Amino acid sequence: MSYHLSRAPRGSKRRKLGAGGVVLAVGLVTACSSTEPGTGAATGGGSTLDRITDEGVVQVGFANERPYAYREDGELVGQSPAVHGYIFDQIGGVELEPNLFEFGSLIQALNSERVDVVTAGMFITPERCEQAAFSNPVYVATTALLVPAGNPMGLTDYQSVANSDAVLAVMNGAVEVEQARANGIPDDRLQIVPDQQSGMDAVKSGRADAFALTAISLRALAENDASVEVAEAFIPVVDGEEQIGAGAAVFRQGDDELREAFNAELAELIESDMWLELVEPYGFTEAERPDPGLTAEELCQG
Repeated sequence: MSYHLSRAPRGSKRRKLGAGGVVLAVGLVTACSSTEPGTGAATGGGSTLDRITDEGVVQVGFANERPYAYREDGELVGQSPAVHGYIFDQIGGVELEPNLFEFGSLIQALNSERVDVVTAGMFITPERCEQAAFSNPVYVATTALLVPAGNPMGLTDYQSVANSDAVLAVMNGAVEVEQARANGIPDDRLQIVPDQQSGMDAVKSGRADAFALTAISLRALAENDASVEVAEAFIPVVDGEEQIGAGAAVFRQGDDELREAFNAELAELIESDMWLELVEPYGFTEAERPDPGLTAEELCQG
């Protein structure tokens, strides 16, 4: 389930037009009302939550990454728009207005007030928590390697890459960059790519021997291409600690009222059948449902 939007003048209420995706009225970024830094209060008075419920629209940033948030037939679809669209509708009939960025620029776009929320399935990490505020987990996921069909180098995880002479593609701004480094893969064997398709292209062309990303992303990416395959999923380990991959909505620090409203609706959704109904069309299963007791505060501690 997701929500269909048409653009209306700023400040006007807009109603849901039916099922579908979010129509991408613009290809890249649009401006949004400004807030007082660190407070979540709009410069014209009131909070970000007040503004978006009054206008009936929230500016969201996405990065065109399957199956989290991506364009398809001119619409914004994916796990994150489905879940966030449902939650913001519950908050007060608020609809998603999409803004496209490279993944590594999403938090910068958020903090420069070009968007109100990052809707991209972004993992909660201690480093990111220093820059922005996360909702509680919306999903959990394991990691995997995309490799050429037949997996000629027998790559299975970061350590197998580190112990070989393989080149690993990783996406700019993604957690896999630092995880790979922490597992001993030197920078001269890391190929930083801007997006999913570039990582897949690097493997197919031989510029990289593998591409590291969440298993569910790679399965969606490789679904219709017999020249590549996805190795068995694994849980990354850094300094002896398993790294729980948990994706969430991202807010500006200080936008506590908006984040708390989101978390309140999310808590009910996670424990309902509706969560699976929303995400199952994008390849998610019960295995990706987060533990209701897992919090952003816990994950921000590392």
